[in-house]
Amino acid sequence: MNKKRSFPSPHEVPAVPGTEGWQRMYPYYYIFTTEDKEMQEYENKMLWYYDGLHYPEPMYPFDLIWDEAWYVGLSQNNSRMFSVPAAMGIDHRIINGYIYIAPVAIEDPEVIEKRAEEFQKRAGYYFENWATLYEKWKEKVNDVIKRVEELDLSAPAQLEDESVVFEGKGVTSGFELYRNYKRLIEYGLEAWQYHFEFLNLGYASFVILQDFCRKLFPGMSDATLTKMVGGVDVMLFKPDETLRELARLAVKLGVGSEIRESAKLNDALEKLSASENGREWINTFEKSKYPWFYMSTGTGWYHDHWTWYDRIEIPFGAIKNYIGMLEKGENIDRPYEEILQTKERLIKEYTELIDNEDDKKTFNELIGITKNTYPYLEDHCFYIEHWFHGVFWGKMRELSKVFVEHDFFDDIEDIWYLNRFEIEQALYDLITSWATGVPARGQNYWRPEIKWRKDVLDKFRKFVPPPAVGATPERITEPFTIMLWGITSSSVDAWLDAGSVSPEEVTELKGFPASSGVVEGIARIIRSPEQINELQEGEILVASTTSPSWTPVFNLIKAAVTDVGGIMSHAAIVCREYKLPAVVGTGFASSAIKSGQKIRVDGDTGMVYILDK
Repeated sequence: MNKKRSFPSPHEVPAVPGTEGWQRMYPYYYIFTTEDKEMQEYENKMLWYYDGLHYPEPMYPFDLIWDEAWYVGLSQNNSRMFSVPAAMGIDHRIINGYIYIAPVAIEDPEVIEKRAEEFQKRAGYYFENWATLYEKWKEKVNDVIKRVEELDLSAPAQLEDESVVFEGKGVTSGFELYRNYKRLIEYGLEAWQYHFEFLNLGYASFVILQDFCRKLFPGMSDATLTKMVGGVDVMLFKPDETLRELARLAVKLGVGSEIRESAKLNDALEKLSASENGREWINTFEKSKYPWFYMSTGTGWYHDHWTWYDRIEIPFGAIKNYIGMLEKGENIDRPYEEILQTKERLIKEYTELIDNEDDKKTFNELIGITKNTYPYLEDHCFYIEHWFHGVFWGKMRELSKVFVEHDFFDDIEDIWYLNRFEIEQALYDLITSWATGVPARGQNYWRPEIKWRKDVLDKFRKFVPPPAVGATPERITEPFTIMLWGITSSSVDAWLDAGSVSPEEVTELKGFPASSGVVEGIARIIRSPEQINELQEGEILVASTTSPSWTPVFNLIKAAVTDVGGIMSHAAIVCREYKLPAVVGTGFASSAIKSGQKIRVDGDTGMVYILDK
């Protein structure tokens, strides 16, 4: 790597004009320091890369809660729980509203060796008892979801019910509201503790298998290896499968045309309610919603990535599309059996190539472990990022309604411009006002502040975050950074090269071969969930990153290309399970490629070619 080239210092990136003072929106520990010299030295020697995989948009102050949650969750599981040998945590900062992260590596061989002994013992216990522990995990997550659903975040009473006095309760509805907000935050952070209980081990099992296979079969590609662990039936695909089942039922009951020809769901329901078969379909539709319609329209990381419950026309549109395909005799099934057969064939073929019995035993043990752990890499996403987040966002809106009723905010959606600590202060102000009868300070304090913050966020959206800041590393070795984010030494070089090349000059891009196959087609650039309906049949999806919730359109597209992500990113896993060629981690495909251009996607080599300029 050319040491003469470097990224800008994280302390030298200027504020976007008109946003000076933006740092006050976020906790102090997210801000690159300007005063602590020792901390400055640490920050300057690290490579901080933009986490566009999770955060393609600037962070609302409250939405930062999930980044805070995984900041601790992932890190503690690496460092303090499972003792991952060469990796501690992942440090986080914010620049102009965008998240930057830096893996904290361990380089001392003696420390690595000592941690490896602990890791083998602790991770080994989870690998050996995966099924039992995973069932306990599901119980814990279902419990925390239920606790959030049951929280009462309604406004305090004008006059407490007589039972508060006559039963000697001693606490009021005002206190209960304050306590329930704190519980809501606590439950949110608790859910993210569970999020990482298995996740790092799932990635670790694949990394261990990958390292073993690279030594045993030097010519084996990552594409071959990922096929050996594919063919999974996971919860993340259940929402889309639910829509397919509803489409099949509509055709079976003979009510497909009533649904397909209706512009809106309510129009269809009105028509269907007139017949027995129609009412049967409606009944099944209503039963199918929970929990599957908690699928987010985006990643679930932002409050405005609405769920299907909030945007019911999105799943309705997918059902209509599936009905149309069925009526034309087309197959709407995911190619699960085909992928499963390929997996079993490859495992058998490679097992037969191994002469050493110990190596054969180890290979089959590692394949077995990865088969068990691999589904969790997607299951957790539905449980936490979609189902739990969907319920959580709804509860926060209930709380915001109280602020609107007490004249703190003009709109329910204003609450997202306060961080979680500020909301607690504002809520205590509200309850104090309720208790004393004196006007709350927040009634005049928050409106101008929210107006200013809205303007700051708008300006942040026009800022193009640099791919990285800080020191240029000799090499990238941290496995999760490579597998999930797709950050490698070569991608860092590409970022450095990108500054000297205009996107208009680019004719080919190199990324990770995420899912096998080679296709040509017309590109469609998608920058937000709202644009998904722009995709036309046979086009190639090009985006900064894709969301698993976009799977209902995967029957339309030929392939997918992303700017960010590694071979174990959600985009890569989902594309493999739908047998779509995919290249991820290209760096800037969504900038270099324009909608309407013809491109070739080579999911075997990781190359994307722009065939016309």
